[in-house]
Amino acid sequence: MEAIRKAYERLGPDEFYRQHGATYRNPHEASLRQALAQAVHAWQPDLAQVLDLACGSGEVTLLLRELGSPAVTGIDPYTGAAYQERTGQAARPLSFEQIAAGALAGEQYSLIVCSFALHLVALSRLPLLLYHLAQLAPHLLIVTPHKRPHIAPGWHWALHGELLIERVRVRLYARATSPGEFQGLV
Repeated sequence: MEAIRKAYERLGPDEFYRQHGATYRNPHEASLRQALAQAVHAWQPDLAQVLDLACGSGEVTLLLRELGSPAVTGIDPYTGAAYQERTGQAARPLSFEQIAAGALAGEQYSLIVCSFALHLVALSRLPLLLYHLAQLAPHLLIVTPHKRPHIAPGWHWALHGELLIERVRVRLYARATSPGEFQGLV
C-alpha cells in the first residue's frame, strides 16, 4: 500500500494508472468487499442494472454478481485489461471528464457504485459530474477510504446513509427529486 501511495504522490493518479492500470489490484479489496456487502444487505439497493464506475480490476463487479446482480457495466479509462482478465467482460474506457461532458446521456441504471475514485475528481468539476450521474440512476453508492468526496447539499444527491467498516466508508445517496434540491452547477 505504501508503494502505491508514494507512486501516487510522485506520478499523480492519471500517470500512475496509465503505467500500472493493466496490473492494478486494490490493496483494500477485502475491506471494500466486506463494507459493500454489508451496505447492500443493510440498504437493499436495486441491483438489476448496475454501473461500476471506476471499476478497477473488477472487485465490485465480482461482488455484485455474487450478490445477485444480473447486469453490471464497468467503466474505467485505465484498468480495462485488469478488469477484462478478472471479470471476463470489457470495461468501457470513459473518464470522469467524458461522463461530465455527457458521454452516458440517455443511459439508465438502477444503481451506480463508485469505489476508491470519486475523491480524485477536482472539486471544481465534481458538481457537473454529479449532475450527469443523477441523470443515469436513482441511487449512488460511494465507497472510499477517506471522508472525501464531500457532496454538498444541492449537488443533485441527498445522503441516505453511511457505514464505516474497517476504515472503509460506504455512503448511499438518493437522487434529488425536486428542482429546489438542485443548487450546484448546470
